[in-house]
Amino acid sequence: MFIFVSIMILSGKKIKEELDNNIFITPFDEKQLNPNSYNLRLFNELLVYDKHTLDMKTPNTASKIIIPEEGLLLETNKLYLGRTLEHTRTEGYVPMLEGRSSIGRLGMFIHVTAGFGDVGFDGFWTLEIFCVQPIRIYPNVEICQIYYHAIDGEYDVYKSGKYQHNKEIQPSMLYKDFK
Repeated sequence: MFIFVSIMILSGKKIKEELDNNIFITPFDEKQLNPNSYNLRLFNELLVYDKHTLDMKTPNTASKIIIPEEGLLLETNKLYLGRTLEHTRTEGYVPMLEGRSSIGRLGMFIHVTAGFGDVGFDGFWTLEIFCVQPIRIYPNVEICQIYYHAIDGEYDVYKSGKYQHNKEIQPSMLYKDFK
């Protein structure tokens, strides 16, 4: 017996059709729409953790860095947290985030593990930026792409108290899971 599972990724035309219904991207610019994704831009702020050694059970403090128009040189072996310029909200689809191939070919990763979104996510995407070699980055660059999977079956809408409705870059709140 074979079970057929259909995994559908929305086309760019379907993303545009679903705007302001089940997919919300603010601001939206049609020039950032791709055949099956939408490019999101880098906001002009980053966070870096203050300590070299981090602890999962405690809040880890971080400092803000502003990315100037002339760019900012990122160091290797250092985690930078950024966020998208665009705010997104998704209903009825599973949002996913990936780096653009042009960014990856420069040895820069925009997420270490967290490219998977949840149905109902409403906020800015926190980016976990890491680079293989030093690289100069700029604010407002199209750094990643969001794409959407259809979901099959009943589901519960994402309601995390940790990351939902965020306004700023968010460091890890894993420590809340230990309470």
